[in-house]
Amino acid sequence: MAESEAPIIEAGKVSKWLTENGFAHEFLEPDHQGVEIIKSNRDFLIPLATALYAYGFNYLQCQCAYDAGPGEDLVSMYHLLKVSDDVDKPEEIRLKVFLPRDDPRVPSVYWIWKSADFQERESYDMYGIIYEGHPNLKRILMPEDWVGWPLRKDYISPEFYELQDAY
Repeated sequence: MAESEAPIIEAGKVSKWLTENGFAHEFLEPDHQGVEIIKSNRDFLIPLATALYAYGFNYLQCQCAYDAGPGEDLVSMYHLLKVSDDVDKPEEIRLKVFLPRDDPRVPSVYWIWKSADFQERESYDMYGIIYEGHPNLKRILMPEDWVGWPLRKDYISPEFYELQDAY
């Protein structure tokens, strides 16, 4: 294989099932533990997430976000598990949605997995990702009047923050 050729990565079991059932997505390289990673367009997140729930991924273990770098996309990530009583190690996948930093909107998955509630609020608070349809999207860690999104890589920290009525 020539240096410039990337190895061909075969789609995982869940990705194959999604393709067979007509759900638009992109298969990304599995992580270091072999967990399947699926990329979704934000417009197809709810149909894809609903299909994954119907497929058996009944537990949202973690929803988080990260900044791919200054000028790059923001990413909303969902780690899903298929939990049942008869399995020692549940099947797991990760779902990623890449969002332009100038318009970081994505539908909330709260109505599919209630555990997304505080996790989406934290991603909103730290990165400014707007989870449309979330029942109570407001800051959870920073003060209500804080300006900016502290975990974005292009965030400039204010010199100080004055606490009002703190006595």
